[in-house]
Amino acid sequence: MPRTDFNQLLEAGVHFGHLKRKWNPKMAPYIFMEKNGIHIIDLHKTVAKLDEAAAAMKQIAKSGRRILFVATKKQAKEVVAEMVAAINMPYVTERWPGGMLTNFPTIRKAVKKMTIIDKMTQDGTYDNFSKREKLQITRQRAKLEKNLGSIADLTRLPAALFVVDVQKESNAVKEAKRLSIPVFAMVDTCCDPTDIDYVIPANDDATKSIAVIIETVTAAVAEGLNERKLEKEKEGAESSEISARDGREAKPRIKRAVRAGADDFNEKDEKSGKGDRREKAAEEVAETESAPGAATE
Repeated sequence: MPRTDFNQLLEAGVHFGHLKRKWNPKMAPYIFMEKNGIHIIDLHKTVAKLDEAAAAMKQIAKSGRRILFVATKKQAKEVVAEMVAAINMPYVTERWPGGMLTNFPTIRKAVKKMTIIDKMTQDGTYDNFSKREKLQITRQRAKLEKNLGSIADLTRLPAALFVVDVQKESNAVKEAKRLSIPVFAMVDTCCDPTDIDYVIPANDDATKSIAVIIETVTAAVAEGLNERKLEKEKEGAESSEISARDGREAKPRIKRAVRAGADDFNEKDEKSGKGDRREKAAEEVAETESAPGAATE
């Protein structure tokens, strides 16, 4: 069953492409027709491609890996920030920091700088600075929060990239391809889909269109995260049952081992003749004990 409805995409204006004179010939397979100088995207192909991309992103989320969402254009900022933050995934809605993927350790240092400033404010070190230094630190913290605050939890390279507007985010796509990171993207009729692993032909200029696509994708990611959580809970319950069962079986095993050891010891005594000697010794002790009684009589 498809995740999206044809009519829902139609109402959101996902089918509107760019002007005919601005089109990219590589997008021809996804174009349905041309009307009034504007290309119309084939929504049947959009539905199929969107379902394929959503299924792949669900599997990535289910495996416990992270997906980085990139949308710095004005129409997509608020929509992406709101929906992606709800599923606890990293996103970039301000300027794309150059080398964010190819020079990831340096970006991590900048993120750590934010945590250092936060610690300074908590332990009282911040109060020892002069007024001017405090102002500089506050401005630096605000700038870092604006550009990198949404990726503070990204401790390693993402497993995939989701991009809105391939032309505007060309640097992000290039870095991802250089590191062999799969790219999911909303691709309009004016864009080149060559470097995109999962193409979603759609209107990337309208807020409603972007919202419909992002909503579908984030819902798939949320499903993957929930399934991973359920699997972990199931594994934890199974492991606790196994440990409890092993604990119950441990005592009978020890008793059986003790009995088996005692039986083996008796068998060895019988074979070596020690059992007979012990019986004779016991008889002699009994006779000596009874001898004084017999003398007194």
